[in-house]
Parts: sequence; C-alpha cells; structure tokens
Amino acid sequence: MRIAYFFNEEWEREFVGSRLPDHTFDFFQGAVRGEGIPDPSVEVLCIFANSRVDSAVLDRFPSVRIVATRSTGFDHIDLEETNKRGIVVVNVPTYGEHTVAEFAMALLLALSRRICDAHRRVETTGSFSQEGLRGFDLKGKTIGIVGTGHIGAHMIRLARGFDMNVVAYDAYQKADLAAEFGFRYVSLDELLACADIISLHAPYNEQTHHLINAENISRIKRGAYLINTARGGLVDSMALAKALEAGIIAGAGLDVIEEEGHMEDEVGLIVMEHPNEARLRALLANHYFIRHPRVILTAHIAFNTEEAIERILSTTVENIKDFVGGTPKNVVTHAR
Repeated sequence: MRIAYFFNEEWEREFVGSRLPDHTFDFFQGAVRGEGIPDPSVEVLCIFANSRVDSAVLDRFPSVRIVATRSTGFDHIDLEETNKRGIVVVNVPTYGEHTVAEFAMALLLALSRRICDAHRRVETTGSFSQEGLRGFDLKGKTIGIVGTGHIGAHMIRLARGFDMNVVAYDAYQKADLAAEFGFRYVSLDELLACADIISLHAPYNEQTHHLINAENISRIKRGAYLINTARGGLVDSMALAKALEAGIIAGAGLDVIEEEGHMEDEVGLIVMEHPNEARLRALLANHYFIRHPRVILTAHIAFNTEEAIERILSTTVENIKDFVGGTPKNVVTHAR
C-alpha cells in the first residue's frame, strides 16, 4: 500500500519505514493540508494530532482507505466524512496513561510548591529569599478528576499515593475502579464545588466542548487550581481568564489551550478577511495565560517522552499491519 506519512521528527522515517518494508512511503514534514495536487495512489494517511482531516484533505487523497492517527484523541478527524466515504480510522488508545498523568502531577507539584517562581527568582535576580514562595501540601486535599479513562485512572493512582482525597466525574462510571482506589463519583457541579484541584482527562467532542464554561466556572471552590493535559477545547478560555482575574481559580497548569495552533500564526488569523471572533478572543486569553504569574503554560508536551513516542509509533505500525491483514484494531467510531 502507498502511505502518506506526515512526520514531526526525521527519525520517524527510518523507524516506521523499516517496520513496514513491503509498503511505499511518501514522507511529508508537518501537518497535512487540503491544498495541493490530488494524489489518487495514496491508500493510507498517517497523521498526528496537529493535522486536521476534513473533506478538503480527503478530496486530495481520494483513494485513502485508512486514516491512522498517532494519538489517542481523534477530534481532529471529521468522522462523519470518513464514515461517509467508508474510510477506517484507527488511533493509539493506551500509549501513555502514566506518561500524561505524570506530567499532570508535575504541573500540580510545580504550582503547589511554587517551583517555577522560585527558579525564576534565582535565575533573574540571584536571590535565595523565601519570601512569597510558601506553597501547600497535597496530602489531605481533594482532587477532582474529570474523566476516568486510562489517563484519569492513573492520575487517581498518583493522587492516592499522595494521600489525597479523590472525587471523579465521568459519563461512564466504573464502579470497580472506584472500589479499588477508594474514590467516589459525583456530579460535575459537586466536583467543582468541593475540589481543591481539578484535573481534566476527558476526551474532546461535542458533548465535552467547553465543559468548564462561563456558566459553571463560578461554582468552582474559591482558590482551587485547574490542571488541563487533555484538550484545550474542554475549557472556555475567556471564562478561565475571568476566573483567574476574579480569584475564583488561584492558578492553572495548562499543557493545552484553545486555538493553540494559531499561536504560531497569529498574523494569519488576524488578517483573515473574516476573522473568527471566538478564535480572536481565545488568542487574547492565551496571551493573558502566558503573562499570568500563577499559570504554568507548556506546549502540548505531556505525551512527549522517548518511551511514549516509541509506543505510539509501534502501535501505529501494528494498526496498519492489522488493517492490511484484514483484522483492523483500535478502530475509532463516533462512540467513546
């Protein structure tokens, strides 16, 4: 089969090429675009989460039979369009439950112990003063886990290791998991009201868009902290900015933000003939987060360890092999 592979790093070419020697590769660096000369020979489209696969992209590759995304999330793929065209979509569902959860906990620890503030002071002033750097213990605090899939479940394990109290919200509750780790499921409103820390681990879809929004963010326990390593669209950026300004939320650790892709092409967004107002507002909020002293903002790197990347690529290779062999696995549908 002919594979159009959109890679992030050069070494991926050798890694996947050597493991799929019977197939022909066209390698492209960066994200897939809808523009370009149509290529009817490509049957496999292999992408990362930075690629938006819509009708324009699929028109460019009219013979594609499978879209293999090297990610757990698949909100960047128009599933209605792929289903309409009979295209199979596969993902990597379990590459890094501990990888992402460890990063979420790292963000929380950095906030709770003011690690970034302390380092910045020493780096910029040379001062070893402890003034203004008092943190707080995690032991005994209540953490609210939104989404108890693979990553959320591992975050619960880590939180219990810190002797934290855990409550969780999920549309699909797992009684056995709750019994094993000693937490309880609550409504989203109850979680927001009682949690000292809120950590988001839900998938992004129509139902979870702006799960944290202008209407419910005011119900958050005053002084709580928000951690988001899932998807930026789970949080209404403007609502979060207002909550930080009002002191409802004391701080946030964000590895993902709305419109993060446009942060590298701000001018292109601004000079559009009809710029999207919501996108512009999100962009303004993102700059507020960058400047805010109690927000740690990272560049969507929670997944990014050597071990996790190799697991992602290995699973992707197996996904393609299984499809060619007639037994596709890790197939994505509209259901969770």
